[in-house]
Parts: sequence; structure tokens; C-alpha cells
Amino acid sequence: MPLDNLQYLVVGEVLRPHGVRGEVRVRILTENRDQLLELDYVYLADSAEDRRRVRMDVKNARFNKSYALLSLAGYNNRNDAERLRSKLVMIDAGQAAPLEGEQYYLFQLIGLQVVSAGKTIGRVKEVLQTGANDVYIVDSLAHGELLLPAHEETILRIDFEARVITMSLPDGLIPE
Repeated sequence: MPLDNLQYLVVGEVLRPHGVRGEVRVRILTENRDQLLELDYVYLADSAEDRRRVRMDVKNARFNKSYALLSLAGYNNRNDAERLRSKLVMIDAGQAAPLEGEQYYLFQLIGLQVVSAGKTIGRVKEVLQTGANDVYIVDSLAHGELLLPAHEETILRIDFEARVITMSLPDGLIPE
């Protein structure tokens, strides 16, 4: 996969230094926390959209209660680790643990064509996680930017090979 198309997944957020040897305490933001123990490197950034990601080699990873503790190359004392406070910990898509069955990562939906009632609506530009359900932000040539609710009642089928999401959308959601 070309580097400019590489997708990144946020797996944690640095909360603060831990101890005096450069370790950082990380809030875990992934359901598969065990994958953190297998990482050889991570990326640190100020936000998920920040393109100035810095690749850091992971010297050690372990858990302490509900947090991860990471030791990163070049960060050997508390003062060094303090500079990492509030950074997001990210991995590239190739490091992500494989999913089972019909599960998928949200980044895999980006660029898929959305079809409803036999009509092409547009392409998924972004996925918002609202808590109640996800919302697909779709670029539509005919209607501009659309916000489509994504849940079990509206998603009929996701075909990753054909790169198509078939949806059943409520009347009035798409402008006439």
C-alpha cells in the first residue's frame, strides 16, 4: 500500500509519564488491547488528522490495571516522557490485528460507493461515531454532502470486493 494512502488507527492516548525511566501511561482506545503488546513501533501525533506523525520504536509494552505502559526508544527519563503528554498513539493499518467473520475497520469503508433503491448515492468520505450509531458522510454528485445513518436497519450489505454498500434509507433523507 503506498505511504500516502496508508490508513492509521488510533489505539491510545498518552496521559502522563509513569515512573522515572521514560515510560508513559496510555489510555487504551482499542477493543483489542492485547495487540499493543505485539507492536514493534507506533506513531505519535497531536490529533488523528495531524500529518506530522512521528514513528517511534517500542522498547516494551505492558499493562497496569486498565492502562498500557509504553517504553519508547529515545525516551529514557521522566522529563523526556513528559513531552509526550496528550499525544495520540496510532498504528498503521498493516499492524492492525485481523478481525473475525464479518467485522471490519471503519477506515475500510472510505471510498466505497453507496447504493440505495438501485440508485447510486455517492461515496463514503468519512465515518462519524456518534455513540448511538455511526454516520456515513457521503460525497454525492447530485446532492452534495450527505449524512446517512449507519445501523442494522439501514445497512443491507457491504461488499468489499465490489466496493459497494447497499443501504435502505428512510423516505425524505435524500433530497429529491
